[in-house]
Amino acid sequence: MVRGGKERKLMTMPEKFYDFLLIKKGFGDVTIGGYKRVLSKFFRDIGTENPTRKQAENYIAEIRKKTYSFSHVINTSVAIGRYMEFIKKPIKIVHPRKPKSLLKDVMTEGEVARILAATKNNREKAMLAILAYSGIRNKELCSLKAHDVNLDDNVLRVIGGKFNKDRVVNISKECAKVVTEYIGQYLQNVDGQYLFTTLREGKQYNGWALRKVVKVVAKRAKIKKRVYPHLFRHSLATHLLSKGMNLVGIQQQLGHQDIKTVMIYVHSFPHKIKTEYEYRVPSYN
Repeated sequence: MVRGGKERKLMTMPEKFYDFLLIKKGFGDVTIGGYKRVLSKFFRDIGTENPTRKQAENYIAEIRKKTYSFSHVINTSVAIGRYMEFIKKPIKIVHPRKPKSLLKDVMTEGEVARILAATKNNREKAMLAILAYSGIRNKELCSLKAHDVNLDDNVLRVIGGKFNKDRVVNISKECAKVVTEYIGQYLQNVDGQYLFTTLREGKQYNGWALRKVVKVVAKRAKIKKRVYPHLFRHSLATHLLSKGMNLVGIQQQLGHQDIKTVMIYVHSFPHKIKTEYEYRVPSYN
């Protein structure tokens, strides 16, 4: 069909699939981006965007034989499985059981304090203070708008977080003070504006830039371990647990859908259970 003298471009099957995920499934940009990365590699490796069932099954089998992480194997299998279902060539996939994982490392309170002290301006400090005190995810911080910050009650509104769920999270008075100073110095208008934007173009801040800031400031603070935005989240949960906060409270603060996810912090630090036991154990003498 010709309109306005130009031939209308036909959508490819992958493009139709991504639109399906957006419109029919309600997936967010980050999730769809993950599907695109997985499927682009899949198409490139097998040489077609119209795979047979056998090609898809063999590809997933090869992925499982290699030393990829559990999450990579699952994400690849799910993306390919949903695409095959979309093109009317469904395949049966039995997902492997997730191995029990333990947190190998978190930051101490002292290390977090050193990082915050190593920031060079209110902007850096506000970003990292929110990560440290709220435990919100990388994307959630980048999506914060100025009016989502309630500095009177020391809370943040997270709109459209993981699983498209909204929630309210707490921050400390110290964090609220830092954010107040940042807003006063950097933001002219707080109505509808993103809390953090790029300095040159004023666009919404992105996860890549946030990871870079975290890495640079951690190096400046001479922290030896690998530091990334999600490590602040793990560290906060561990510190709250060690100070006696209950699991439901930690679940609500972090926005976990299932409280079982929070149990990883309990299993990763058995000394916390031992300390609680020794404090509360009854005396039978």
